[in-house]
Amino acid sequence: MKRSIAIGLAAFLAGGAAVLVPHKMGWGQIALVALAIAAAALAAALAARLAAEERSRREVEAARRRLVASVSHDLRTPLASLRLLVESIDDGVVTGETRDRYLAEVRTHVAALSGLIDDLFELSRIEAGDIAWTMGQVELRELVGDTVAAMRAPAAARGIALAAELPAHELLARANAEKLQRVLFNLIQNAIRHTPADGSVTVRARTAAGEVEVEVADDGDGISAEDGRHAFEDFFRGGEEAAGAGEGAGLGLAISRAIVEAHGGRIWLERAKPGTRVRFTLQAAS
Repeated sequence: MKRSIAIGLAAFLAGGAAVLVPHKMGWGQIALVALAIAAAALAAALAARLAAEERSRREVEAARRRLVASVSHDLRTPLASLRLLVESIDDGVVTGETRDRYLAEVRTHVAALSGLIDDLFELSRIEAGDIAWTMGQVELRELVGDTVAAMRAPAAARGIALAAELPAHELLARANAEKLQRVLFNLIQNAIRHTPADGSVTVRARTAAGEVEVEVADDGDGISAEDGRHAFEDFFRGGEEAAGAGEGAGLGLAISRAIVEAHGGRIWLERAKPGTRVRFTLQAAS
């Protein structure tokens, strides 16, 4: 920052020197003025670049601190529970059915930790461009139908109706079917999580301007404009989840964004009232 201030001051002085040169000038004076102007422009450009680099450095550092804080929180809670459970089992404090229940809880926490670590590795690989996916022609009606069918039971357990609205004609996209299904699972799970009992979640797909567009819509409470601006960031959890009351580590939407963008598509929140609509696009297969 000090360097940018110094260069900015130099630019100001150089510009001032150019203005103070008399009106009637010889070629030598004109050359000096041209050099002064060029120096001022260069100094100003350098000052702007350094200021931008400083802002970028601060943003990266802030993002790093948020990442460390989020990972620490999401690791600390299950690890603390695991420690208590294992100590109780090891000390013989619990026996019989209680011991079996504790062991089941241990397996649940271990699975959650494994899922978090897998998600972190996948997100880091995608964002680093370390992608070795096989891309091909994917029939979206079949893929969406299979995914919705697989998620219908957990939705029903929460009292939520899950449905797909698909066109009669083929919907062909150029994609990796496994990764695309991961996006669908993430979006549907997120919608179910934020929809109250007796609510509904609907998955739609259509062609639009040479692309295939998919939408996952719910009729829950929706998302605020402020939370919407950060929804696809790593570890972001808005609303009640920000206080730690929600499920998940806040990586589902971030991974979905990374996968969609790696496919050359885009993902965004569409205005909806009531509820929330997440849409993404993929390149249509010829």
